[in-house]
Amino acid sequence: MTTSLTAGSLWRQHILPFTLLLGLLAAATLAGDFLLHRLNLVWVGRYLGIPGTLLIIGSLVYSLRKRKYISSGNPKTLLTLHEVGTWLGSLMVLLHAGVHFNAILPWLATVATGVNVISGMVGKLLLSRSRQHVLGQREHFQLRGLSRPEVEQAVFWDAVTLDAMTKWRKVHIPIFVVFAALALGHIVSIFLFWGWT
Repeated sequence: MTTSLTAGSLWRQHILPFTLLLGLLAAATLAGDFLLHRLNLVWVGRYLGIPGTLLIIGSLVYSLRKRKYISSGNPKTLLTLHEVGTWLGSLMVLLHAGVHFNAILPWLATVATGVNVISGMVGKLLLSRSRQHVLGQREHFQLRGLSRPEVEQAVFWDAVTLDAMTKWRKVHIPIFVVFAALALGHIVSIFLFWGWT
């Protein structure tokens, strides 16, 4: 009974907000694409990729600060700007993509954008909050007088979930590299094949 309650609260407090924020990104993308088509402003979507990409690139200042390549800036502020910038930038890139795919590279870049956003959100919304949740649950059960094996049994599924989520760090950077390579390929192909005359 206790284990299902903690799993339910882990779901409600941590996984549900992640799902809602991801759903909000999908809904905003669909609504934005619908409005662009409805208002006959599809051409605007063509250019949203530029500011979206710039927002994503600008948000990388946080990563530079975190890895001590730069020393200026408040890490907490830069993290917030990173989260907001990548979310808004991804929204713009997804609106740019719309439903008008005529080549494989834009499809791949769009899929890589979505996977990269999900991977980043796992780190932000799920990993840190879930770690705090499991530690809090362990402390709660210890204060109630449960033995160590009983505590471990009570938080088992939450701990298993947390362990699986900690592996995201090993894949987030390679996912970003794939996204960056596909985005760069898309940008280079635009410059090569754009009707410049």
